[in-house]
Amino acid sequence: MATPNVWGRKVKSVFFGGGTPSLFSAESIDRILSQVRMLTPLEFDAEVTLEANPGTVDAAHFSGYKDAGVNRLSLGIQSFNNDYLRALGRIHDSQQAYDAVALALKTFDQVNCDIMYGLPQQTLTDALQDAKTAIELNPAHLSFYHLTLEPNTPFYRTPPSLPDDDTSAEMQIEIEALLAQHGYEHYETSAFAKAGKQAKHNLNYWQFGDYLGIGAGAHSKLSYHDKITRESRHKHPKAYMEQAMLGKAVDRTWLISPEDLGFEFMMNALRLVDGVSIDLFQQRTGISILQLDTAIQKAQNKGLLIIEKNIIKPTLLGQRFLNELLELFLI
Repeated sequence: MATPNVWGRKVKSVFFGGGTPSLFSAESIDRILSQVRMLTPLEFDAEVTLEANPGTVDAAHFSGYKDAGVNRLSLGIQSFNNDYLRALGRIHDSQQAYDAVALALKTFDQVNCDIMYGLPQQTLTDALQDAKTAIELNPAHLSFYHLTLEPNTPFYRTPPSLPDDDTSAEMQIEIEALLAQHGYEHYETSAFAKAGKQAKHNLNYWQFGDYLGIGAGAHSKLSYHDKITRESRHKHPKAYMEQAMLGKAVDRTWLISPEDLGFEFMMNALRLVDGVSIDLFQQRTGISILQLDTAIQKAQNKGLLIIEKNIIKPTLLGQRFLNELLELFLI
């Protein structure tokens, strides 16, 4: 049903994410990828990532996923400290987290670990210890996220005691410095990679590329010769299945207006430490960078943005205050 929207387009990456896709059997992943190959021109060297929970995988799973065509694994570690894992309500413990990474590295060349900082009552020493443990394991890619209190979660309803802003900022700065010392390039707000190991799938998001989302609650962004659209599929799994059987998996489709294109592009691209070219902006949006001249001037005057050799990118201050930078592009 979704194939006509991407007919003839080269597919450079596949990402199994959201929830815990590692609960799927290797055989199920193999069937899905076989259909992807049949219905789309999936490139032979496409990046195929699967998100996994350390508490739901073992050697047989990893081997099966690799045989099915998965070539990159992303592990939701969150922390290597049992106290913080319990506070987060994770089903795995620190030893399972460590073992899962070590085992994944024996199977996959490309492994990412998701780790959080700014956790309830977390100290700077403990945050840095998580980073040191991750570095010791030596995966190709690391993602460090500050804990955010999402609506409709227990933490949001009953906020825990979190590190203050100054402590969280110190955690961020020292983690970034430690990773840099060990060869991890900080290439996106929360992403760090060894040379040449950046996440291709996520880079496509940040460079305002197109993507097709399949499954309950999935989102898509698709460009055509005269418009750029977004769409969302039914969020509830049962409703999604019922509507998909009727050929109505998409719940809502909307057009990105020309007035919003500049902000939408910058909301993604300014997460990249090295920025993007002005040529890419005009190629992906179809509008002139001159339409953002006022916002760019304000950002430059505030020391949040620079333009060098046709590249527009955030300064270190702009990286630290990204929300304030992006607000300048809201019309």
